[in-house]
Amino acid sequence: MSSRAVRGIVVCHGDLARALVDAVREIVGDDGGLLALGTEAFSTEEVERRVEAALGDADAVIVFSDLPSGSCTFAARHLARRREGIGVVCGVNLPLLLDFVFHRELALPDLLERLRGKTGIVIDPLPSAHADRSVPGG
Repeated sequence: MSSRAVRGIVVCHGDLARALVDAVREIVGDDGGLLALGTEAFSTEEVERRVEAALGDADAVIVFSDLPSGSCTFAARHLARRREGIGVVCGVNLPLLLDFVFHRELALPDLLERLRGKTGIVIDPLPSAHADRSVPGG
């Protein structure tokens, strides 16, 4: 990946951020440009300071957060209003992060548009009441 690739910061409550980035590392073989930050019960202001420190001098960063109305998202949105080149994506999950990793060479607006509305959630229909009859002995 080039140095111009969009970076990602995953900020979640508890150990979720680390678990998600670890799963990406296991699947992809590296962190895919992602950094995990847990909140460890910090205030929104402290979360914001930690995210800002993690941004460094990056030109383009997406901050992935777990809850749309949580302290992680509030901190990320506040930073995005103060600094250019920051996108915020709420409701992070593993399929979303993998999509990011494989397309982070896109320009930030294009990558954000690509990720918009992607959840990776698939809900199978409930099995019919007679589904077990197709299994011998069912």
